[in-house]
Amino acid sequence: MTPETVLTVFQQALELMVVLILIVLLPALVVGLMVAMFQAATQINEMTLSFIPKILVTLAVLIMAGPMMLNMLIDYTRRLIESIPLLIG
Repeated sequence: MTPETVLTVFQQALELMVVLILIVLLPALVVGLMVAMFQAATQINEMTLSFIPKILVTLAVLIMAGPMMLNMLIDYTRRLIESIPLLIG
């Protein structure tokens, strides 16, 4: 196993991890920004006002995108396991 193959496998794992994280975090970021703008406009400084919508959106995204995210993980794992003989040499 050469260092190039190790770096390639590690790079693919990091790319998958970033995509999976962004799927969950970007909607929460957008909702947080909208709530912050609402709070700034109305001068309401309630912590739960920003926390609860982000949690609800994150749960909704996980429910809707969960199967797709799981399929991405399964596909990556399957490709990695199938490529073990090629990686070993």
